[in-house]
Amino acid sequence: MKAAILGTTGYTGMVLSRILADHSEVTEVLPGSSSQAGEKLEVVDPGLGTALSEKSRNTGGKLLSVEQIVREKPDVVFSALPHLTSAEVCAPFFGTSVVVDLSADFRIRDAGLFRKAYKEEPPRPELLEKAVYGLCEIYRSEIKRSDLIANPGCYPTATLLPVLPLARAGAIRGRVLVNALSGISGAGRKTSANYLYVERDENSGAYNPGSTHRHHAEMAEQIHRADRALDLLFTPHLVPLSRGMAATIAVELVKELDDAAIEKIYRDAYDGCPFVRITPGRIPQTKDVLASNRCDLSWHREGGILMLFSVIDNLGKGASGQAVQNMNIRFGFPETSGLRTYGEL
Repeated sequence: MKAAILGTTGYTGMVLSRILADHSEVTEVLPGSSSQAGEKLEVVDPGLGTALSEKSRNTGGKLLSVEQIVREKPDVVFSALPHLTSAEVCAPFFGTSVVVDLSADFRIRDAGLFRKAYKEEPPRPELLEKAVYGLCEIYRSEIKRSDLIANPGCYPTATLLPVLPLARAGAIRGRVLVNALSGISGAGRKTSANYLYVERDENSGAYNPGSTHRHHAEMAEQIHRADRALDLLFTPHLVPLSRGMAATIAVELVKELDDAAIEKIYRDAYDGCPFVRITPGRIPQTKDVLASNRCDLSWHREGGILMLFSVIDNLGKGASGQAVQNMNIRFGFPETSGLRTYGEL
């Protein structure tokens, strides 16, 4: 199987390279870069070394242009390109390859919500109805049939996995109050004073609260699909971690539920899902899931309020790992192929 990566030199692209290097079903990897085409991948990404040498031997281990990748006719294309750019660059692959898009270009089906979040029209509005939201554990059956998969954002993944089973069960009402903490790599591999080591070390704080954060629209749309009456209040924070994400969520229960009833809702939703681990009685930590494709979640009851806790690796389950999980589901591979179910020490 032939897999292409657009945007190989960004963090998500670099993680994709490592996952695909170990993927038993992928025989050839086409690493792409519009800015560094022709450069040796092992030079641009020294940490990868020669791990992809065998799988990129036909390209000489070099980064390819989009035009070169088109000629190679990949079976699947991972687009790790910026929002509002990805859809345009992916145009030659629609209808010929399965596209797993890690940008937001196809995540929001409501054009008005997209416009509010990104201050521009959706780049390919005619494809929004065809795109499947790639939250694997929720939309697995739809993903199996789709050739355009919109990989969710990291904040939405950490938020929706604990919230949606409760919303679908009609167990919660009112406002979903989310406070989420993200490692700095969630901002991508870009030069900005706000992400310099001196600025972020020994420093944490909130940013873009409420609907001013772009991921709010994506989360609100998914929550409303489960229960239109629910409201969302979201506050993201940057914390001095390279990678990792923790969400603490407060919701109001419709009626009093004991721990056994809450656990049953989650077991019914996620039994058989290798990358969601339910940890009743223990609040999960980001280190538990470091460099894995796992989401750990738990809860604590305070009267009629249920506090939810979830952790993911923002570059794993929050980006590249979930993208490969989507590929595995779409092509009928074992869901865990190439992906870690355990956290790194």
